[in-house]
Amino acid sequence: MPDGRSRCGWVGREAGMIAYHDTEWGVPVSDDHRHFKFLVLDAFQAGLSWAVILRKREAFREAFCGFDPVAVSSFTDVDLKRLQHNASIVRNRLKIEATVSNAARFLEIQDEVGTFDSFIWSFTEGRTVRNEWPDLARVPAHTGESERMSKALRRWGFRFVGPTICYAYMQAAGMVNDHTTSCFRYEEVNRLARR
Repeated sequence: MPDGRSRCGWVGREAGMIAYHDTEWGVPVSDDHRHFKFLVLDAFQAGLSWAVILRKREAFREAFCGFDPVAVSSFTDVDLKRLQHNASIVRNRLKIEATVSNAARFLEIQDEVGTFDSFIWSFTEGRTVRNEWPDLARVPAHTGESERMSKALRRWGFRFVGPTICYAYMQAAGMVNDHTTSCFRYEEVNRLARR
């Protein structure tokens, strides 16, 4: 790496990926607004690399009203067509439609449970799962927790929330610490873990 620090094997040399890894990935999220942002971005990542989504993150923020679930849930057919022609984002009709639908489901969970945060963290009993992977090859694509999360979100009517997408969400939102043990962020993120 450019600064000599050891990082997780997926990071690469792109400045945006390094910054994301070093400051955001794996840091526990407790704010519903940030949870919705991760749900949107992880759904769009399905079948694509995270680097693609990260490069378009600001365009997604603008297209989806700052990741405001109330605003997104009220999008009309005109908004959907506009987004399908927006070359700054991933123009996948099914993912765009799912994002609008998921925003409404997100609000339903808030109404029923109180916060999305308390709902989503229930899958890890409110704490960060602290893994100890020696290398990237050991990190799973999904786990029992992500499978349960996927089933629960699907029961609520969410789309693009398969177990692998849910696990990527859990990693990004700090529900698991999947920094490899040789990564300089491993211990830093452990200190931030929810207990």
